[in-house]
Amino acid sequence: MPFKRRPRVTPVNYLKVNTLILLATPAFVMAQSTTADVKTASAEQRDVEVIQVFGDRKRALTSPKDAQLSGLFGGDKSIFEIPRAVTPITSAMMEDNAIDDLHDILKLAPNTYAASGFGAPSLPTIRGQLGELFEAGMRRQAGNNGFGIPLSFNGVEQIDVVKGVPSVILGSTQRVGGFVNLQPKQAPLTGSEASMKVSAGRWDSYTAQVDAGTAVEEGKQGVRVSAEVRRQGSFYDYAHFDSENLMLAYRLRPNSKSEWRLNFEFFDVDYTDNAGINRPTQNLIDHNLYITGQGVQPNGSTVPGPFSVVSPTGEVEIPRSQVLTDPLTTNNAQTYLVHSVYQLELNDSLALTNRTYFQHLQRDEVATNSFVEIIDGASTFENRLELQKFWSETQQSTFGFNVRYNDVLGYSQFTTEADLPTDLTGPLSNRRIPLTAEQQARLVELRPGVYVSPGAQYDNNGDGVGDYSLSDTTDSESLQLGVFWQQESQLTERLLLTLGGRLDYYDVTARDALPPEGFAAAEDSISEVLGSAAASLNYRLQDSVLLYGTVSYLESTSNSMGGGNVLGANNQISELNFATENELVELGIKYAPATSPWYADAAIFNQTRSLRNRDGSNSGIKTRGFETQVVYDGLDGWWVSAGYSYLDARYDNSASFQDSAQVADAFDDSRPDIIEGTGVGAPNFAGFAPSSVRVQGLPDHSASFAVGYELSEQWSLGLDAIYTGNYKLDYLNTVRIRDQHTLNANVQYSFANQRSTLRLDVFNLTDQDNWSPVFEGGYFGSTLAFPSLPRYLELTFKHTF
Repeated sequence: MPFKRRPRVTPVNYLKVNTLILLATPAFVMAQSTTADVKTASAEQRDVEVIQVFGDRKRALTSPKDAQLSGLFGGDKSIFEIPRAVTPITSAMMEDNAIDDLHDILKLAPNTYAASGFGAPSLPTIRGQLGELFEAGMRRQAGNNGFGIPLSFNGVEQIDVVKGVPSVILGSTQRVGGFVNLQPKQAPLTGSEASMKVSAGRWDSYTAQVDAGTAVEEGKQGVRVSAEVRRQGSFYDYAHFDSENLMLAYRLRPNSKSEWRLNFEFFDVDYTDNAGINRPTQNLIDHNLYITGQGVQPNGSTVPGPFSVVSPTGEVEIPRSQVLTDPLTTNNAQTYLVHSVYQLELNDSLALTNRTYFQHLQRDEVATNSFVEIIDGASTFENRLELQKFWSETQQSTFGFNVRYNDVLGYSQFTTEADLPTDLTGPLSNRRIPLTAEQQARLVELRPGVYVSPGAQYDNNGDGVGDYSLSDTTDSESLQLGVFWQQESQLTERLLLTLGGRLDYYDVTARDALPPEGFAAAEDSISEVLGSAAASLNYRLQDSVLLYGTVSYLESTSNSMGGGNVLGANNQISELNFATENELVELGIKYAPATSPWYADAAIFNQTRSLRNRDGSNSGIKTRGFETQVVYDGLDGWWVSAGYSYLDARYDNSASFQDSAQVADAFDDSRPDIIEGTGVGAPNFAGFAPSSVRVQGLPDHSASFAVGYELSEQWSLGLDAIYTGNYKLDYLNTVRIRDQHTLNANVQYSFANQRSTLRLDVFNLTDQDNWSPVFEGGYFGSTLAFPSLPRYLELTFKHTF
């Protein structure tokens, strides 16, 4: 069929910033816009909310084939048009499947199994690697190795899960397994809408949300506000999650050819860093049996420290709630974001889109096990200008320019953590690590009693050897300038070729944020150019069947907390942080009949990427796999979603690192009836020679299934299940997590003319004792394992006004 002009990119917000050049573009194009009343078909569809009612159906359609993805691959595109494995999760799907955090996307998106992220995931995991987080098509700040702050979906309308490296339009990033794009809620241009929702669950967990929007000027302006408060206790000892989130949205359409959307979000969260249970032997995984006994350092101290050895005193069944937490640990963060997109149709063949993003983050964690991460301000600004040119019915180009600025001031300290020596069954003092005078001398005091690493290395006594412990302390600035081009050519009636390329220039400066007394702060700068390129072919075998192939190459970066950059032990920024090459080859098929409630796709892929290690180095990873998903969303009251994925992730002749080589290193051989300890001591900061063994902490197979049925106008039922195959927890494969499944169920009752609903969710219905890794990359595979929640209930009431 002939090439059709793509619908115009839907705008999603614009930020007024104190930069005249960036303000000039939207101001100028707004002034040049006309007031013509002629609207394109896509604009008409955006203006009018069309609700088709068939029989008693009351639930919004949830098929991903009906969703639009904006700002990711050039213009608005459906899942069928994109030559990549993609799973859009609409607001209806989020509600049907109780999608509450990034772990929950595994219910619907294949190959997204994730480690626990210390109990509060801040980044998605896709194809076995931490992925990037985007919002409105712009990359958000993220934590070091994913240890950032959790998310709130209060202001989110759709979650787009995309596999593989970002497109050339999105540019160079750090994580390339895939990415999640959050589409913010939008203000209505017609009428008014409002809802309130409250929920209560086990362990004194309460959530309340109010969401209201109205047209200020019919068809032209609208506003929306959504506020959420959480006060959540926890099954886990000394754990909680308290947060407030406020989202404000404004939308302006002065005429049929221009639109501006602006979103603001503020998020304040106080939560627990949950390290799970230490000493993960096979008996712990299979039978919840824990080896007791406090570790002793080589100097005789029972404070947890490197190369401690435990003389086992017994083996007891440990409560799964008894995790590595401490009531004296503080952990909180505040962030605010502004997202904006302005769009203008300059003429029949040229469209302009200007996207802007700003985020500021403050974070403060001081843990009693000596871990410290304090971000005293991380600010990120980005602006992207896109021009979409329609040369003819068969040729379309997207050109663009991108500027991103990042400024981070942060302090960290993770060199004295030691988890394996701690006996969790003993007093809380077992878990606490007061620093010795010798340890304090290798650090710098940030504030009374809080010691952090300096941001560079210094020699106190002139022996040519640095005398300080380094973590991720930094005062850094980075400027990223990017130019990109993407060409879509309809070669034949059924064959579409897409080519693209991008260059990113980086100018980075990093300095020591807290040099020791008597030393001048070390500083270094670096400039690099990174490139990316992509090519894809779409072939319509039939109108409803698409075959595609994609090849992509991307050079990516390696960053620290808040997206900052650090100095290495030589007080220089490592060039290797800007020399990570990633390649993707993906072949797939998609089935999306226009008149059928079915959607299905399948893909095979081969991808090489990097893994940032705890010490800042990178290990190469090669992955290959298969993934498929099927969705049915009919008018007969049924909806079904199913997915399956196979993943083979291996080290690409690269080294690997763990906190300790194996859990047995923490024990001596005094109780071989309990464990045959090696007596090496732990943590021992083990490194393994380059190899091609499988990456630890990742299942080879995973599957998901979700189903819902409307029994009547009042009653509906839902069920979802997740299965993961067994896999090794540590590099040496001494402990394995067995095959696991989780089953959730819900029942919902609608009343008050279907404007009110009461829903009961039962999570982990069969009360499985499941486990997961604590952290991505396998570093803590021999040290920690995270116990899943037992069966619990949550009751939710929602009313629409």
